[in-house]
Amino acid sequence: MLKPYQTIPIHDCGEDLVVIPTSNFAFVTPHPYQKLGAPYGAISPYWVRESVLAALQDAQKQLQQEYQGWQIQIFDAYRPLAVQQFMVDYTFEALRQQASELSDCEIAQQVEQFWAQPSPNPETPPPHSTGAAVDITLVNESGETLDLGGEIDEISARSDPNFYQDSTTVSGKLYHQRRELLSRIMMTVGFRQHPEEWWHFSLGDQMWAWLKRQESCQTEVIAYYGRIDVNQTT
Repeated sequence: MLKPYQTIPIHDCGEDLVVIPTSNFAFVTPHPYQKLGAPYGAISPYWVRESVLAALQDAQKQLQQEYQGWQIQIFDAYRPLAVQQFMVDYTFEALRQQASELSDCEIAQQVEQFWAQPSPNPETPPPHSTGAAVDITLVNESGETLDLGGEIDEISARSDPNFYQDSTTVSGKLYHQRRELLSRIMMTVGFRQHPEEWWHFSLGDQMWAWLKRQESCQTEVIAYYGRIDVNQTT
């Protein structure tokens, strides 16, 4: 079953993938999926399209204008289909062990809520396979990863960007403030946020175009990044 954003047409602009420079951003190291054994080969998980990198750099500048020394921390970016399949399978098995009371069908439904299926169909690419999506969080001036009230890739209601919106606790209000900051600096430079994942932002892919359409009723908005394949052995 297609997700709503997967009906958006794609006219790929042909822009190249480029490496996110380690000197400009903070990174989660070792890379979490490589650590699990995901089959990247020689491919870097820190690749994005050229214009996506430029927008990321603009977001970083804006962040540092408001909070000197803070950085965007890159958790994940480009994923080939083989890695997407590995993570879907890994997440399914992890949930099966954690929630033995759930049927395989129920587990699959939860996985599919947060993980796009690694479809080989060029009209329905997983967002991260386009080089247009990034999973990120924030690091302060001391190099500490800030707590935003939930783990990246967490399959729970806490992953909703607005989960803490109505919180009355000190910690809940802080989590919401930090999530709002992250969302604002990213959206100001053109990104759009996954409606169910506080950490996921994209620019130019199908989800981005679908969200833009919801905002403005501009039905002519299309995706300009589709799946981009890279030789994994070179």
